[in-house]
Amino acid sequence: MCRALKVSRSGFYRYLNRKPSNKAQKHAELAHHVKEAYEVFKARYGAPRLTYELNASGVRCSLNTVAKIMQELALKARNGKAFRYSRSSYSNSNVEGNVLAQQFITERANRKWVSDITYIRVRGQWLYLAAVMDLFSRAIVGWALDTSMTVKLISDAFNMALARREVKPGLMLHSDRGVQYRAVAYQDLVRSSGAIISMSRKSNCWDNAVMESFFSRLKVELVYAEKFHSIQHVKSCMFEYIEIFYNRKRRHSALGYLSPLEYEQRFA
Repeated sequence: MCRALKVSRSGFYRYLNRKPSNKAQKHAELAHHVKEAYEVFKARYGAPRLTYELNASGVRCSLNTVAKIMQELALKARNGKAFRYSRSSYSNSNVEGNVLAQQFITERANRKWVSDITYIRVRGQWLYLAAVMDLFSRAIVGWALDTSMTVKLISDAFNMALARREVKPGLMLHSDRGVQYRAVAYQDLVRSSGAIISMSRKSNCWDNAVMESFFSRLKVELVYAEKFHSIQHVKSCMFEYIEIFYNRKRRHSALGYLSPLEYEQRFA
């Protein structure tokens, strides 16, 4: 074969064993998210709505790229109609106002919570972490880890927070506009606790900057530093990082270099 192709044997095997480029890896990751979102919506969404949902969930992408991936994967919306691009086509159902308005400081515990989802790749598989933070002490009061980015995932994280804290009516819970956070079942759960829902403005990551910062530190201090060998290993490491290290030991400059637990014990 090498003789027929007029290439050296070593060059041929280097070609076969080459690693995918960063661009190819990012394209593959985005394709995974597109396919998952397509399945979540049961083939009801075409490229425009999937693009909006992905961006609202923190996965940055363009309409053209999503449309190209859908074509590559032979994914078609059930309506089968050709789409003409327009800004008004994006769905804004169940979107709440930005009540938090980047006011991340609060003088009391359980008055302002923020929530978000991030993803972790483990041995070729995606895991999703949903977390709820109390802005008073930056403590992670609820979290959940699963192989699917679902309404149940964020509901489990919120229910953990409710079980651990004494919540009074008027608590504000802020998140982005992701499809999970706009689900009727989730919003009913939040409102039934007496909490007020707040949502980031469209494509504005700064509106949930404290939660974004936590995920960034978690990835640097745990995800990128650890070689996970199984999903169970990730779960045990996540428990150790959040419950043992982050909440009880990790010093925060914003808290005068106290840990969240120390700060609550001193000032709550």
